[in-house]
Amino acid sequence: MTTTLKSFETTGAANLQEAITEAINEARATCELDGSNSAGCAVAWDIVEELQAEKAHQQQGKPHKTSLENYCDRHPASVECLIYDV
Repeated sequence: MTTTLKSFETTGAANLQEAITEAINEARATCELDGSNSAGCAVAWDIVEELQAEKAHQQQGKPHKTSLENYCDRHPASVECLIYDV
């Protein structure tokens, strides 16, 4: 019943959060069937941990915009947002 990390990559999950939810459900089912001290249970929770780490890594990579950048997105022609080549 235990699946691999590759199978979650190829299941066509709409997003990473959906894959994490599926992995958690799979891990719970595996641990219930095999026992909480089994190797399969450990592997299933390792998959969950890897998916959660990937999600955290992707969120960390997104730069946060400053207030000025947000303002310039809304008002690109304002004086504060003009960029001059010298």
